[in-house]
Amino acid sequence: MEQTYFVTSETAQRTTVFQSAGAADLFMDVLLGYRREQRYLLHEFVLMPDRFHGLITPTPEVSLERAVHFIKGGFSFRLKSSVPVWQASFTNHGIRDSEDFERYCEFIWASPVRSGLAPKPEDYLFSSAGGRYELDPAPERLTSHLGVVGQITA
Repeated sequence: MEQTYFVTSETAQRTTVFQSAGAADLFMDVLLGYRREQRYLLHEFVLMPDRFHGLITPTPEVSLERAVHFIKGGFSFRLKSSVPVWQASFTNHGIRDSEDFERYCEFIWASPVRSGLAPKPEDYLFSSAGGRYELDPAPERLTSHLGVVGQITA
């Protein structure tokens, strides 16, 4: 069975790399590009000035570590920075059930609001909350019997 994870990675020394629209756009291109190449399923994400959070399901032939390496390494390579961009590690949490999935969706959506970057989740450009990006649906085992998980409800 494929496993879905909540992942977080921070920039080196929490530098606000992604305050630059150019760097944020480049990250988005990398994140969505590897999704299109089917290296992982991307369910939700948010790119903050100094970190990203995501809900991803690596494809069977790609480990979680490799999926995160595609994202972080792909961005660093394309940025061509002479200094380290990322902290060496990342954190992850294996999603247990639909309630856990929904809790992390809400965490991702609320991150820019909690940080004062947007008044509402859907107003933040570098987030899946606004429906601007093509995403993968939640795996069937993580869908709620109460409705579709991963949708913002008013």
